[in-house]
Amino acid sequence: MKFVIVLAFALFAVAAARPSDVQIVRQDSDVGVEKYSFALETSDGTKKQEDGALKNTGHEDEAIVVHGSYSFVGDDGVTYTVTYVADENGFQPSGAHLPVAPAA
Repeated sequence: MKFVIVLAFALFAVAAARPSDVQIVRQDSDVGVEKYSFALETSDGTKKQEDGALKNTGHEDEAIVVHGSYSFVGDDGVTYTVTYVADENGFQPSGAHLPVAPAA
């Protein structure tokens, strides 16, 4: 009997912790042979947009260059935004809430 009570409590806790249903309110995409872009926005305030394109097409140093951003509302009610570039130099994020490395 104790097991049933503990199990019922655990199931209730999981159900209560589950976030509300989030809906997609906007979604756009354009995918081509050498470039793409997309944007997504959900009902909870989350946004994501990105575009990418091939650089040096057909050469040995061919790479994709991506620019984008995402934002979300934190548990504290503040909207956090990260913008980024991803290219041959790696992933380079920036945002007002992100720590910055000291100057070398």
